[in-house]
Amino acid sequence: QVQLVESGGGLVQPGESLTLSCVVSGRMFRVSAMAWYRHYPGIQRREKIATITRDDTVTYADSVKDRFTISRDNAENRVFLQMKSLKPEDTATYYCNAQVTFDSNYYQGEYDYWGQGTQVTVSS
Repeated sequence: QVQLVESGGGLVQPGESLTLSCVVSGRMFRVSAMAWYRHYPGIQRREKIATITRDDTVTYADSVKDRFTISRDNAENRVFLQMKSLKPEDTATYYCNAQVTFDSNYYQGEYDYWGQGTQVTVSS
């Protein structure tokens, strides 16, 4: 079993900054790519906003490029999302995602795991 736990969400005013963190825990696993998604109420699909490979290759959605920064600590299986110049349209539930490979013959291939989500609200 693998578990992802996000933290760092909260209520901020427009223009302020916030940093999210996500830690992956479990046994006999290796994390490959990690990503941050966000979900708006009433919208069916989550938006992928940032991804990072194990060797620190990153991608960003246009909506957050130049404002958000994704990074990771492989020793602790942790990924971060630094958010600055926050806007009201950034208000959403933010989810951490990890692609995981298990060191076991019983589980082949990569599996996606998700955190429980952390709420970010940007409002005056």
